[in-house]
Amino acid sequence: MTKVYDVTMPITLDMPVYKNKPEKRPEFVITSDHPDKGVRESRIALDVHTGTHIDAPLHMIAEGATIESIQVTDLMGPCKVLDLTHVENAISQTDLEPLGLEAGDFVLFKTRNSSDSVFNPEFVFLDEDGARYLAGLRVKGVGIDALGVERSQPTHPTHKALFGAGVIVIEGLRLADVPPGTYQLIALPLSLIGLDASPARVVLIAQE
Repeated sequence: MTKVYDVTMPITLDMPVYKNKPEKRPEFVITSDHPDKGVRESRIALDVHTGTHIDAPLHMIAEGATIESIQVTDLMGPCKVLDLTHVENAISQTDLEPLGLEAGDFVLFKTRNSSDSVFNPEFVFLDEDGARYLAGLRVKGVGIDALGVERSQPTHPTHKALFGAGVIVIEGLRLADVPPGTYQLIALPLSLIGLDASPARVVLIAQE
């Protein structure tokens, strides 16, 4: 039997947004409704880093590649969900070394962040040395259950180390109900052009 885990954060008016910034909150506007217009139509205003999303290098690198540069085929394939719920602050190289990671792995970090229902300013993140370790391994992608893969790093070394090695970055995953293990990843961004990120629907498929 195939089990599918939807690890996407629902987009709602009261959803967690980065640093609780009002300008990052989604907006929904009903532009036509029953019974006057006979149809229901709505408009949304959405930050491209809303909820579960995929970053493009342009997010942190001037003149970096935009979101359409990430091939859909690179967002579909095997991935490893890693249990890092014991980490209290930052995921370091020391935390990653025992996990047997290899070149080409797409790794998703399950941390205590997945238990948060509101934005936690002390969320677990990937430290610079952990990012450089993964970049050196030439992993394919990194996903985390926080709205950022780093925090409180003024020059953004975590992002830059990953992007510099061509590593795909997915943020805002919901992994609380996903056991550690190997899955098939399907992460589909919107077909946006020229932007620094895109919201995505992400599912993990397990064979039972």
